[in-house]
Amino acid sequence: MIRYDLICDQGHAFDGWFRNSAAYDAQAAGGFVACSLCGSTKVEKQLMAPGIPAKANRKDDAPRKMVSGPVDPRLAMMMQMVRQMRKHVEENAEYVGERFADEARKIHYEETEQRGIYGEASPEDAKALIEEGIAVHPLPRLPEDGN
Repeated sequence: MIRYDLICDQGHAFDGWFRNSAAYDAQAAGGFVACSLCGSTKVEKQLMAPGIPAKANRKDDAPRKMVSGPVDPRLAMMMQMVRQMRKHVEENAEYVGERFADEARKIHYEETEQRGIYGEASPEDAKALIEEGIAVHPLPRLPEDGN
């Protein structure tokens, strides 16, 4: 795993963990790396100091404190609203998984009954749906979705 210090085009700094450098490049190119504060996908790596591991033959028995920055109450409120929205969608729409693009087209062209659906679509499929005039909206990923 590799950790990068990242920054969005709005100046928000955050970090991200990736399997390797190629995984970061692929996710960033696909628009999957987004700022945790504003959601911008215009993200770049920041200059970082290299991580130099301690010698393996040294053992530090002192307990380490976990440190976190202060939580912005607006961010906590926004995350709660996103969780409520996701819960509402999951309770009131049908999960169609990888068939999302096909099902959205069938509903749009009245080949099947009108209903709310959610599922997965590639960025290319989502773009094609929008170009066809089919209203789709991404559900934001929550921090717990990656665990």
